[in-house]
Amino acid sequence: MPAPPSITQVLIVGSGPTGLTLACDLARRSVEVRIIDKAPGFPRSSRAKGPNPRSLEVLADLGVVDRILAAGSAPLPMRKYRNGLPVADMDPFEASRPTPDAPYDRPWLIAQWRLEEILRDRLAEYGVHVELGSEAIGLTQRPDAVAVTLADGRSIEARYVVGCDGGHSPVRKLLGVSFEGRTTEEQAMVCGDVAVDGPDRGFWHQWFDEDGGVMLCPIPGTRSGWWFQAAPERDGAGAPVPPSLESFRRLFAKHTGLPGDRLTRAELLSTYRVNERMADRYRVGRVLLAGDAAHVHAIAGGLGMNTGIQDAFNLGWKLALVVTGRAAPALLDTYQEERLPVAARTLGLTAERLRDTLDAIREPGGGLDTAITPETLGLGPDGDYPWSSLSRDTRPGRHGDIRRATHSPGGPANGPRAGDRAPDAPCRDAATGAPTRLSEVFAGPHFTLLGFGPDTADALRAAEADHGGLLRATGVDAGTRHDLNDVAGHARSAYGIERDTLVLVRPDNHVGLIAPAGDGRAVRDYLAL
Repeated sequence: MPAPPSITQVLIVGSGPTGLTLACDLARRSVEVRIIDKAPGFPRSSRAKGPNPRSLEVLADLGVVDRILAAGSAPLPMRKYRNGLPVADMDPFEASRPTPDAPYDRPWLIAQWRLEEILRDRLAEYGVHVELGSEAIGLTQRPDAVAVTLADGRSIEARYVVGCDGGHSPVRKLLGVSFEGRTTEEQAMVCGDVAVDGPDRGFWHQWFDEDGGVMLCPIPGTRSGWWFQAAPERDGAGAPVPPSLESFRRLFAKHTGLPGDRLTRAELLSTYRVNERMADRYRVGRVLLAGDAAHVHAIAGGLGMNTGIQDAFNLGWKLALVVTGRAAPALLDTYQEERLPVAARTLGLTAERLRDTLDAIREPGGGLDTAITPETLGLGPDGDYPWSSLSRDTRPGRHGDIRRATHSPGGPANGPRAGDRAPDAPCRDAATGAPTRLSEVFAGPHFTLLGFGPDTADALRAAEADHGGLLRATGVDAGTRHDLNDVAGHARSAYGIERDTLVLVRPDNHVGLIAPAGDGRAVRDYLAL
């Protein structure tokens, strides 16, 4: 009799940035994970422009940010044209600087295929590889597992399945989850990777006229590669003309005034339509949705891929605790509780940015910089979870308090709330004097208990003794074994510390708990997930 098929712990369907981020996060937690994709080969499309500052923090935690920074470039200044002539140069990040609590002050320009390649390489370091040519066509849920049927007749069984398979998600459709919203044909855009001779590669070029425009952004790591985006030609019925080398040449000549034959190659062509849709549920039993499978947004602000990466980082630690038996399955309900409202706000933000950008480009000097606001960087309150059942504050007069602190990267007035992004800060290792950062303490699959001041020392020692495999206890001028010196006061300033305080930071680097210095019981209760 043949042996029964083995059951993997987590199966991820879809190997874009969301699926790869989740797979890397699970693999480093020693979770058995498989990741499949229906494509026969890995895509080479440039598509998304790159990670925003919050996603860079996530990628730093996963240990790949240095590779990404080396493979890409800082955002380029934008050169804007009218009637074929340059009218303005604009650098949206000219005045931006890293701050003690936010070391990344701008997004990073990198082709999506290169970002995915870096994540695949990281995943391979854990012995996990994407299984190509594996199309999911069926789902059967049982009380203890999910069976996924593939188009080639194979079946994969897993304790949990996560659909990271894009806006047309077969997993979402197999679950019967609605995807309400709208698709706007009037704002369609044709896109592709092209080779162009002539334009200065030190700029993102934007030609806008009353009847359309062309945008060219150089692809980092290439000599002649560019992202091409344009308002499409229309046929007699008003429908977008499918993209081709010939149509790109006509659009290029029309809007730039340059010879169309300077554009010598066009590939990986697509027509983008504005989609604003969101799933009404992120979890059905043992199957979850993330990234574009759960929400799609207008392109303005570049938040689509970034929202998916941050979905994965929110879900990874929760799924790992559940499949390893360290937390009850109900913990997975907090994924939807936290991320669905963020997606709803992102839909509103990107729609607003798109409207403002379309208004701006009607005027000379208007351009895509209008789409960039502090909210699109991912460091502000729009990505926080103060309402979450996982956000707790036991300080006197604060329990259940979800007031909005006056937080902004670079200098919060009274510190983060429970549920907010945990600020970074430069410190020194108390034992060696070596410079370090809070983000380096947070990095990894653990919770971090920060103890500000010597009155937290007993609670830190108790927490480490009780939860050593789950938690890293670190004192900040607390006089403990693992201690940091806040020599410049940046850590206390970032967290609004006025008296000795415990701060429990979740594995996804959000503040889970704020408690008085001696309230070790609050830490124990929180970790009884």
